[in-house]
Amino acid sequence: MGPDNEAIAASLAKVAHAVADFRRGRFVLIQAESGSALVQAAETVTSESLRTLKRIGNGSTRLALTARRAEALAYPASSALAVTLDLGASPDADQVLGLVDPMADPPASARPALAPEDAPPGSAPSGAVLLSKLAQLLPAAICVPLTERNAELRGAALPRVPVEAIEAYPRLAAESLKPVSEARVPLAAAENTRLIGFRSADGGTEQFAILIGDPAGHQPTLCRLHSECFTGDLLGSLRCDCGPQLERALRRMGDEGHGVVLYLAHEGRGIGLINKLRAYRLQDAGLDTVDANQHLGFESDERNWRAAAVMLGHLGIDRVRLLTNNPLKVEALKREGVEVVERIPHAIAANAHNRDYLLTKERRSGHMLSGAA
Repeated sequence: MGPDNEAIAASLAKVAHAVADFRRGRFVLIQAESGSALVQAAETVTSESLRTLKRIGNGSTRLALTARRAEALAYPASSALAVTLDLGASPDADQVLGLVDPMADPPASARPALAPEDAPPGSAPSGAVLLSKLAQLLPAAICVPLTERNAELRGAALPRVPVEAIEAYPRLAAESLKPVSEARVPLAAAENTRLIGFRSADGGTEQFAILIGDPAGHQPTLCRLHSECFTGDLLGSLRCDCGPQLERALRRMGDEGHGVVLYLAHEGRGIGLINKLRAYRLQDAGLDTVDANQHLGFESDERNWRAAAVMLGHLGIDRVRLLTNNPLKVEALKREGVEVVERIPHAIAANAHNRDYLLTKERRSGHMLSGAA
């Protein structure tokens, strides 16, 4: 491994370590030129951890969250991606959880009185929000500003991660994907099928390519970018169209004798399964798909398509016929250097449980679903 690759692997490993600690409710020190901060994922806070953070921060405790979530809390809209709220002298765990979890919104009196302050890219609070997203937690974190000279942190075994490494992680992780295992897996839809597993340099979540026949030898290749969906693909959920889309793509490729499905780790459009279930509860309470994600603090679509282009590159595929209803996928692949020769409609008829979901995809997300509903 060359020096550049070693540096990339080390950077990815630092972020992966911080992500794991964030999910466990541990503190992480984010280093930034504008000022470092000790941070904790907001949904993991306890009264004890807040007391510790308050003591280390000499009473200065802020909540970093997305501007989307702040707007859902009725604060003024901001063009920034992340903002911070001053939690005052005596924040408590219930107040924090009420601010970040829309299923436990606090009374108006629990909202900090001061307006949010923007947290620009490259700042520790902005990095803490990104780290929360990478950990697939609610996108918010408690932050206390500090310096490396803080007496309580000397020699402490805390993960220390530069904010630049957090910001670079999604793309670097995608670009480091390599095929690590391959096997023949005959499918009911296509018996001549191989499955190839890809893994990034930090050993993170695997991504998979389902190859039917010889897709690289039949370019432009019939291709489907399929975001994993535990509820739809595995359980047969009627709330979405994912399962039928996957099945139809495999059967079409089986009929044509060749094609590739990239099965990507994009559960819930990139927010993760737990947060997708939270979004479902908000939808049951009356919000549509887009508003539910934004009420949680996410963008309507958090997916990164770099991994798809990298995987296609390893497979020797640079020209595709894309099975999709989503024009943003077409544009994303083009930006990543993959030639999309044709977009092939891939709409599934609606049912009583997903009709509103499909209408939202068409009306608010630009999907081309005429006739599907």
